[in-house]
Amino acid sequence: MKINWKPFKILSLLVLIVGLYAFTGKKNKQRKITKTKIEFVGEQNLYVTESMVNKLLIQNYGSYTNLPKENLVLNTVERAIAAHEMIKSAQVYLTVNGELTSKIVQRKPIGRVEGVTKFYLDDDGKHMPLSKNHSARVPIITGEITDKRLADVFEILKYTNTDDFLKKNIIGIHNDKSGNYALKFRMEDFLVDLGEADKLENKFNNFKAFYGKARKDGTLGKYSSVSLEFSNKVVCTKK
Repeated sequence: MKINWKPFKILSLLVLIVGLYAFTGKKNKQRKITKTKIEFVGEQNLYVTESMVNKLLIQNYGSYTNLPKENLVLNTVERAIAAHEMIKSAQVYLTVNGELTSKIVQRKPIGRVEGVTKFYLDDDGKHMPLSKNHSARVPIITGEITDKRLADVFEILKYTNTDDFLKKNIIGIHNDKSGNYALKFRMEDFLVDLGEADKLENKFNNFKAFYGKARKDGTLGKYSSVSLEFSNKVVCTKK
């Protein structure tokens, strides 16, 4: 009787493949981390530096160079980096040649609060500490600093940051005890009274229409204040 060796050959091949896979996996885990690489994603304003991230890693893991790959839990490393007050998120991975790469997204300030306590307001509406490494050029926020007022300021900044003209020209936001907001512009001598932080699209559309006409007429320098409190019109006060 002729023996069919084909099933045995297939089985032997499968055993060989599984063995090689297990051996390779074991060797890969035993490989050591050869070097590190830190990449900052997005804007290059470094509120946290590469050396600060390296120091953070050393504080958590000691000397991680030459550390076996199997001793490193990437999710734990990501959480350790993201815990830094200047970092929004981190993605950490190992390359086949043993390079530990960290891709870091920094927090982004959109306003700077000047009160009893000084801090940034970031693009998630959260408190962000000032940085010794970089000072952001963002609108200065003054006046009544409460959670409710900061929530209003965040909505104002979130809207103005979508408009190139407003983002470029608004350098300050002041809120008073009555809950009204005044805007300071970079090139103009007048204050813009926004009123409450509502109907922002109507108010700013009215302002841009007024600004374009007044600039064309050469009358911008004649006003001490411009009120947008009423969403259907612009009220100006002459000097």
